[in-house]
Amino acid sequence: MARIPLLQMNDISLTFGGDPVFDGLDLVVQPQDRVALVGRNGSGKSTLMKVMAGLIEADTGTRVLSPGVSVGYMEQHPDLSAFETLGDFAVSGLEPGQDYLVARVAEGLKMNLDAPVGTASGGERRRAALAKLLAEAPDLMLLDEPTNHLDIQAIQWLEEEFSTTRAGFVLISHDRAFLRNLTRATLWVDRGQVRRQEKGFEHFEAWRDKAWEEEDLNRHKLNRKIKSEARWAVEGISARRKRNQGRLRELGKLRDERSSQIKRQGAAEMVFEAGPKSGRRVIEAQGISKSYGDKRILNEFDLRVMRGDRIALVGPNGTGKTTLLKMLIGQEEPDTGTVLLGTGIELAVFDQNRSTLVEDDSLWDNLTGDPEMRVSGKADQVMVRGAPKHVVGYLKEFLFDEAQARAPVRSLSGGEKARLILAKIMARQSNLLVLDEPTNDLDVETLDLLQDILGSYDGTAILVSHDRDFLDRVALRTIAMEGNGKAQIYPGGWSDYQAQKQSDDATPVAKKKTKSSDKSSAQRADVKPGLSFTEQHRLEALPAEIDRLTAEIAKLEEFLMDPKLFTDAPLKFKKATEGLTERQQKLAQSEEEWMELEEKAEAAKG
Repeated sequence: MARIPLLQMNDISLTFGGDPVFDGLDLVVQPQDRVALVGRNGSGKSTLMKVMAGLIEADTGTRVLSPGVSVGYMEQHPDLSAFETLGDFAVSGLEPGQDYLVARVAEGLKMNLDAPVGTASGGERRRAALAKLLAEAPDLMLLDEPTNHLDIQAIQWLEEEFSTTRAGFVLISHDRAFLRNLTRATLWVDRGQVRRQEKGFEHFEAWRDKAWEEEDLNRHKLNRKIKSEARWAVEGISARRKRNQGRLRELGKLRDERSSQIKRQGAAEMVFEAGPKSGRRVIEAQGISKSYGDKRILNEFDLRVMRGDRIALVGPNGTGKTTLLKMLIGQEEPDTGTVLLGTGIELAVFDQNRSTLVEDDSLWDNLTGDPEMRVSGKADQVMVRGAPKHVVGYLKEFLFDEAQARAPVRSLSGGEKARLILAKIMARQSNLLVLDEPTNDLDVETLDLLQDILGSYDGTAILVSHDRDFLDRVALRTIAMEGNGKAQIYPGGWSDYQAQKQSDDATPVAKKKTKSSDKSSAQRADVKPGLSFTEQHRLEALPAEIDRLTAEIAKLEEFLMDPKLFTDAPLKFKKATEGLTERQQKLAQSEEEWMELEEKAEAAKG
């Protein structure tokens, strides 16, 4: 028996003054659907969700809700200005006597319903919006980044809640573990088209890569056909002018087809360039503690950070992760103990509050107005790792187009703002990176790139994140802040920390296994003896990195063999020579790292 869909959208087209956001879109959401809505930042995910929610009316097409179906929408930035407290907002719209539904969710999300709206943080506002939505229990839930600003404990509670619901839902989220554990279908927004696969997010990247591979193959075939037809036209048109006008018209159609194709957006050209090496000991903290009034943030705590460390700080919101971070880099004084920074430290900081951005200024002014990026006497250039570069050219490296350069920062999406901050901190050399929630709002492709460049960064990194997948891929050590001043250091990333914590607990609590824990256990089973999960991931990634660097070196060496290159194009020669030297150094480092990890694994075998 065919199911009656919750929502149908037919032939939807929408344009905001330029290229279509969507064109000829058809979409169906069935009862109990669990759908991941994915796509690059700025691709139109949030816009599509607002069309689904009925908040934006399409230019053409129809949106049909089945009779009796209720829809709930949780936007990224809910407006709570009409309410005194978070609880007032969360219970608004409920029937009298249903306040207990909100209280249940508030308990699970560790939310204070009495907190005033005026002083509420982004995370508290998001909890209130989730409490309201879950209490209303609509048939179809549309959630735009529900996990942003939530700590891992709240995310896991929310994950369990959604895993047992009978409602259908569509999720936009940067949290890959959250999407992987919950979804059974995927909607992919790409250049105005929306494709659906009846598999969850776990299969998205393989699907995307195959689609792009087929697209590249078809484009290659089209180019070859155009080239062949153009050659025929040049060589034979005078003898066959009358007979073959139809073939010429077909050539014109082929060229029109190629020109109408929307070019795929490339990856941001992100790189953290390490400055001169710091001393081997980067940070030495001894006996540091911190309190605010009666609230204990940190008991006496010792930490030694060595060059090349990748350290993650995790724990519930409010346990003091950012405070510890600031103490470690000298931005805040501990109540007791000492913090010593090593020699030659060049610091770069990613601030989760984005305080380095001036919202009403343009992207252009945010870069050129930065004292560390300003080029004296050049209003259209910025200093990027010691060399001047045109501001628009640099913005393009981070996937901003020329029109956006003069737009105010407040017009950007959350992911675009995160990319702009990365552009600012990547413009300078550093050997100590401090990243406070860098993953919020970033799309899958940018997240992949960020973790890759952190893996190859020739410096030290300390980060705060609630993204379990990201922590597993990046962190070599994890500092777990568990409240009441308690902080414990564990080797490895999030999954390693969880496994060790469970084994250390004297009275472990039986917990229902989720797909996430099953996956983490399977991953840990594959880790070679003596290696953390992150080290194992790095060991597996290094051969491909070594192959890539070897291939790039071969190409550059071949390019530099041209005897005329130095005299005819000295700038190209200089750039190629610098690129060759850089890749040779990275290759040597990668080979040395691979040997060290292999030796470590072999030594553990006994």
